[in-house]
Amino acid sequence: MNLIVDVGNTQIKFAVFDADQLVEKSVVPSEHSIDFFRKILQSYPKLSKGIISSTSEVPAALESLLTENVDLLKFSHQSKLNFHNNYKTPETLGLDRIALVAAAVDEFPLHNVLVIDAGTCITYDFIDKKSVYQGGAISPGLQMRYKAMHTFTKKLPLIKEAFQASTYIGQSTKEAMQVGVCKSICYEIDGYIEDYLTDYEDLTVVLTGGDYYLLSASIKNSIFATSNFLLKGLNKILQLNSI
Repeated sequence: MNLIVDVGNTQIKFAVFDADQLVEKSVVPSEHSIDFFRKILQSYPKLSKGIISSTSEVPAALESLLTENVDLLKFSHQSKLNFHNNYKTPETLGLDRIALVAAAVDEFPLHNVLVIDAGTCITYDFIDKKSVYQGGAISPGLQMRYKAMHTFTKKLPLIKEAFQASTYIGQSTKEAMQVGVCKSICYEIDGYIEDYLTDYEDLTVVLTGGDYYLLSASIKNSIFATSNFLLKGLNKILQLNSI
């Protein structure tokens, strides 16, 4: 069994895979990660391999405990991948984006795939049917847009709660901000998809990330929506590097 550990700024995602099957997923605060990992070890004594991916500093105590209990791969740009990377600056490509592309190649072999990750930032990553990663785009995510309007104006409030845009008319300042942010993201996503469809008629589109559920119903183009694509990609990379 495989353990996936994705370290963020304040939270850590843990996932357990039995081959390609996701059997458990949890998100815990960093300060509770060691206790939680001990519980995972008790629940899954057959855990043998693990991968850790991080966008911030990995807690030393957690890394030490992981190393003691599983054959641990520290995911990096030098890790073995299932695609050719055509990015001009591969060392600057986020590990999360690499994992998403790995999942796309594994899930949709011999397909042109656009992966859209709606998180802190919205990332667009394109892998062609020959398994060559060509690049993509990065734009501000939902919460980042809310914060920008509050920070750079004197009177607009800071909005944090989730909102699914079912209308294009906001009837209060708060609603106008929510509609403006959510609808503009949906228009942006549809616009990118249309651009890709001009050149790739057989395009497969994957929408994932923390805010995907707020956006999927409002996107006009056909998409494959999933919440676990990143974890699947990390599991695939672990498998490739364990051969």
